[in-house]
Order: sequence, then C-alpha cells, then structure tokens
Amino acid sequence: MIYEPAEDSYLLESVIEKHAKNKSVIDIGTGSGILAKKARESGAKSVTAVDINPEAIKKLKKEKINGIKLIHSNLFQEINGKFDVIICNPPYLPKDKKEDKQSSLATTGGKKGDEVILKFLKQAKNHLNLKGKILLLLSSLTPINKINDLLKKLKLKKNVIASKKIFFENLYVWEIQHDK
Repeated sequence: MIYEPAEDSYLLESVIEKHAKNKSVIDIGTGSGILAKKARESGAKSVTAVDINPEAIKKLKKEKINGIKLIHSNLFQEINGKFDVIICNPPYLPKDKKEDKQSSLATTGGKKGDEVILKFLKQAKNHLNLKGKILLLLSSLTPINKINDLLKKLKLKKNVIASKKIFFENLYVWEIQHDK
C-alpha cells in the first residue's frame, strides 16, 4: 500500500514553496511523491525522494519525473550528504490493533506513535545543513514530550508554522533548525 495524500500531506505541501526554492531538498517517506513533486515545482535545485516501501519508489519511477532522484531506504540508511530542507510526513499515530498491517505501515509511528519520529530526528540532524530546516508533520494524537526532549538534546529548535483542525485531531507542521 502506498500512502495516498490526505489532509496531512496537503498541509505540509502548503508550506514547501516558501522553503524549497534554490535549495537541496529530501523528502523522507515520500509515498505518492506529492511533497517531492511540490519541491521540484517550487524551484528546488535538487530533490531526492526516499521511501521504505519499494512499491512507492517503483510507481514513481514509472512516472518518469524529471529532476527527482528516487531512493529505496529506511529513513536515512541509504542516504549520503546534507540537505538544506528535509521534509517528512511520517507515520505518527499510536498503534491500533484493529488496523490491518499494510495500512499501519503508512500510519502507525510505533506503539505510542512517536517512535518513528524519534528515529527520524536522530538521523536527520546528521543530514541537515547548518542553516537548513526540517519540515515535519505532527498530530495532536502524537505524544510530543520525548520529541521535545530529543530536540533539546540534539540542539534543535522548533516553530509551528502551519496547523489545521480536522474532525478528531489537530495537524501541525513544525519547522526545525539548529539552535544557534
């Protein structure tokens, strides 16, 4: 199953244009590729789209999109180099025993919902240029205490730059950067 764009994707997409122009961009967990495509359309100097799901990468390769490098990887495992903008719409929901396994790969961020995000942030710092930014989607259903603690430990700071209320949760886009 490839994660199809929904409210979270569209909220994150709405802030990309402001951040991508003339920047090196990587979209971690690209799914359908909507965010990588938006970065390319917004004038990014380079765009890399990464997904753990080989089906997502295969589908995007069939689309033959110019200017987007596609990599099959678990987060940054197969990634070298640093980027100006790191985009991530991670799985952020707590585990739901009723959800089927295929669907949960795209939505479940671990038992509590923050585990994938914590792993992403630990790896992302090593791939973020000094003046770079991480654009991260979060939900009000995601526990954020450990995330905030990790940001402090990694010497990163956050600002909420977009939000949207949907029927059972609030969605947020965090802009994360090095704390000078």
